[in-house]
Amino acid sequence: MALFGTNGVRGKLDVLTPGLAFDLASSFASLQKGKELVLAMDMRKTSSMMHSAAKAGILSAGKDVLDLGLASSPVSEYFLSKSPACGLIIVTASHNAPEWNALKFVDENGVAISRERGVVIEKMALAKNYSKAGWKTVGKTSACSTATHDHSSAVLKAVDSEKIRKKNLKIALDFGNGTSVLSKKVFESLGCEIVLLNGKLDGTFPGRPSEPSEQNVQELCKEVAKESADFGVAWDGDSDRVIFVDEKGKWIVGDKGFAISAKKACKEDKGKEKFVVTTVATSRAVEEACKPFGAKTVYTKVGAPYLSEKMHELGKKAASGGEEVGGIIWPGFSIAKDGIFAAAKIAEMVCDSPLSQLVSELPIYYNSKCVLKVSPEKKNVVLLAAQNHAKQMKGKITSVDGVRIDTDGGWAIVRASGTENAIRIFAEAKTIKASEKLMQEFKKVAEEELSKSP
Repeated sequence: MALFGTNGVRGKLDVLTPGLAFDLASSFASLQKGKELVLAMDMRKTSSMMHSAAKAGILSAGKDVLDLGLASSPVSEYFLSKSPACGLIIVTASHNAPEWNALKFVDENGVAISRERGVVIEKMALAKNYSKAGWKTVGKTSACSTATHDHSSAVLKAVDSEKIRKKNLKIALDFGNGTSVLSKKVFESLGCEIVLLNGKLDGTFPGRPSEPSEQNVQELCKEVAKESADFGVAWDGDSDRVIFVDEKGKWIVGDKGFAISAKKACKEDKGKEKFVVTTVATSRAVEEACKPFGAKTVYTKVGAPYLSEKMHELGKKAASGGEEVGGIIWPGFSIAKDGIFAAAKIAEMVCDSPLSQLVSELPIYYNSKCVLKVSPEKKNVVLLAAQNHAKQMKGKITSVDGVRIDTDGGWAIVRASGTENAIRIFAEAKTIKASEKLMQEFKKVAEEELSKSP
């Protein structure tokens, strides 16, 4: 039974039970060399329950808990980077619907636990083969209530706060009823006039679905235009994903928000050798935007753990990191996706140029996407067919996660979903027509393979 997905273990209450949360937390704690682990949670209806189960699991394994209570993922991961703790568990299902929950695991280096690294944890959990402390050696709990404040203070020091205050920006902030609400002080302290949307913590997400997709943030787009705001921001439930809306009320796809940030980061980075880390599903606009600054782009599997693994490996050579869904990493601040810090940096950039102009300066690409339902046993067969087809094309093949083919005119990727019985096909090109043609080409390859008898 595979438990770990793209980032941690997630599921509805019938799958991710308090008992399983206890077993997983005990197993993770047992594997850590240090004595103390950090624990945090979001505001979902089941989070308090899962948080209690995870805490009990850590204590039962004989390890101590430093409890942050209600805190966003970026805040928790930043806190870990500044503490001597040996790991972190965050109870949050991020952008998923309210009936979902999850446990995200982060090691002492700030690197999220991937599906591959999670195998050991899940085997221990399922076999209940973890440390079991006696009554004299159970762990102890301490609490920290300043994590969000400390993170906010660090953000304000790391951006040009004075420059932003002088500009008197007007920003529409759609907190989506998530943990980003806790960091509202950042933007108040920057002297911004705030247009507030969905600003009450609520694990049922009454204002909009947690994922800040174009469809889900239409209210924000309208408010930005109506209020003549300088730009708009929308976060997901745990604040690691962030999406922007320009001053005209136009939603900006996650690739472009990341590309703007990466370009700025590369410009600021004075290192002789610098790298931008992103996933194989991210727009080539990122690579092209950063290349003039001497940056090389490194592609990883899809998922936050693979980004943080590579960022940690590269160390100071990593100038920027991120992914197409709105995850942005500023490694000088943290190797975690941090939607709060990313938004503050965008505010700094907008002081010099309107957001729409920053977008217009990026390389132009159009993308086409589709999803095909595929049984688990057929996934590898379809990927093999896609790889064989890609080999017949003139281009560079990347196989770290599915099959990506880069040609002069654009690129396409065929990859198996990490959460569904599905194959995802993305294509990108300089025109919509070319993008659609490339996507349809690989879709046909997949469908022909699926039509064959088992």
